[in-house]
Amino acid sequence: MKLQAKAIDGFLRSPDPKVRAVLLYGPDSGLVRDRAQTLGKTVVADLSDPFRVAEFLGRALADDPARLADEAAALSFTGGRRLIRVRDAEDNATGAFAAFLDDPPPGDSLVVVESGDLSARSKLRLLFEGADGGAAIPCYVEEEASLGRVIADILHGHGLTADPDALAFLSANLVGDRMVARGEAEKLALYMGSGKRVRLEDAQACIGDSAALSMDEPVWAAAEGDFATLDRSLARLFAEGTSPVPILRGAQRHFQRLQLLCAQVAAGKAPEAAVESLRPPVFFKLKTRLVKQARRWSPAQVRQALERLVDAEADCKRTNMPDQTLCARVLFQLASLGARR
Repeated sequence: MKLQAKAIDGFLRSPDPKVRAVLLYGPDSGLVRDRAQTLGKTVVADLSDPFRVAEFLGRALADDPARLADEAAALSFTGGRRLIRVRDAEDNATGAFAAFLDDPPPGDSLVVVESGDLSARSKLRLLFEGADGGAAIPCYVEEEASLGRVIADILHGHGLTADPDALAFLSANLVGDRMVARGEAEKLALYMGSGKRVRLEDAQACIGDSAALSMDEPVWAAAEGDFATLDRSLARLFAEGTSPVPILRGAQRHFQRLQLLCAQVAAGKAPEAAVESLRPPVFFKLKTRLVKQARRWSPAQVRQALERLVDAEADCKRTNMPDQTLCARVLFQLASLGARR
């Protein structure tokens, strides 16, 4: 079955007992991992329990398709349900999952499958969407409002509340990878100590220099015409397995903000004043850079940049060209525009 967005949270908290295998896929690898952990904990509280949890890569099923059924049919020495986690599954494992879903072994074990950004034509995705005993859950990059609610819930679990501007800053700067956002929210809770209310300066002090913002580095480099930094930062992100789509989404958000700034500057407002008026507020160490970008770019150029970014994201989803190539190409095109100013 294919779960609709409004049904996902409820399913993750209490999955349908008829479902024996769940596929989590999409461009937000952090959200895939986060949801896989949430789902796994409905079976076993300790995901590192060696007696009740089996974990292996999807390519192992391509070599040994029977392994999935064997693991799912095995009994735990300590009793209780078993969880089978399959990471980095691709279409070459479809045969093993098809055999499992057609004739699942007895028992109540749950198979949780993590994959990447599968296309609508993916055999693996189509199998889970059409199977009665399977479920497919897409994990797309969250909008800032949705991520803000997640961060607020995490902080609330630590007895904290966040001022609206602090929450806006956190969601704007952590969007793109749910696991990074969760980790930074947990770090912020630790940073707060005995404090109960998170202020904007607390959020900025805690994550302002964080690696959580590394996904923005190629975007800023492109806007500044800095080819060397753009090349280096993209190579690092791709090596870490970051999906190109969140990077493109981050670039769109950045240039939408820059579009607002450029419009105000074109109307006669000083770049410094325009940057100060932005909400959520800009981290103070980045204000000078954004002021320079507001002077560097014209409204027409920013509009052209946004059109190229939207087209690049669409091409990632509807063409067979490598996503990393599409992402790098458009960012270097923007860097060329930025370097001309």
